[in-house]
Amino acid sequence: MEQLWTIIQDVFTHPQLGTWVEATVKVLLGIVLGRLAGTGVVRIFGDKADAHQTMLIRRITFYVVLALFVISAVHTLGADLGVILGAAGILTVAIGFASQTSVSNLISGLFLLGEKPFAVGEVIKVGNTTGEVLSIDLLSVKLRTFDNLFVRLPNETMIKSEITNLRRFPIRRLDLQVGVAYKEDMRAVRKVLLAVADANPLCLEEPRPLIIFQGFQDSALGFQLSAWTRSDNFLELRTALPTEIKEAFDSEGIEIPFPHRTLYTGEITKPFPIQLIEPAAAEATSEEASFTSDLEPDADD
Repeated sequence: MEQLWTIIQDVFTHPQLGTWVEATVKVLLGIVLGRLAGTGVVRIFGDKADAHQTMLIRRITFYVVLALFVISAVHTLGADLGVILGAAGILTVAIGFASQTSVSNLISGLFLLGEKPFAVGEVIKVGNTTGEVLSIDLLSVKLRTFDNLFVRLPNETMIKSEITNLRRFPIRRLDLQVGVAYKEDMRAVRKVLLAVADANPLCLEEPRPLIIFQGFQDSALGFQLSAWTRSDNFLELRTALPTEIKEAFDSEGIEIPFPHRTLYTGEITKPFPIQLIEPAAAEATSEEASFTSDLEPDADD
């Protein structure tokens, strides 16, 4: 017990105790002031920056303020800043060679910050991945897919890939492919498609819906219905419009064909005879043929 008390007295009477306490207070003060400074800078530039830029400004401000207080704390302890900075420079070079991928992602993140192809909250498509942007960090971009999965994409991959921003513009165009039988009146088909688009409240009046003839296809006359809608209503319109077109075609007696196949064996060959037989008659015919074959003598007899 006396030895423990002696150790405690030595600690509190150590001549460097005040220096260590001062250095610790500076580091803690740097953390607090760094967060306050980050919040203050965001409030100043909040109206001019988007969510991505706001997040980066807050983090950069925090680390800059914290670094200044850490340097001051190290100087308070009596360390030679020149030696420390030299060692830090050598360590930085070594880490740079060891983490080239991270450095590449960091530089790519700066390019994304300057180019701003998308922002937090927008929906983008990268390759086969489509989702809402959760955050844009210095090393990666985080997405949440429509089936609520978390996807992390490195910034280097984002720079090298084709990115489609699905929410950058307020309106989008839905292109729906429709086929009708060759016997149908093309003008009547166009009128029905335009009537369906005009009756749907999600379709915009301007730009006007457009009907484009796609050509004489193998089994149908091809049409494309192009209708504009707000980006937020795209999926809803994509689901509702095909149902309304099918109902309108059924009401007007317009046939939506399916692929047909025709057997052709040449001009000399006669058409194949086809005879429809009721199921009961077919069974009786099959039993009669089987009974007759049993009664016929074999060729060897």
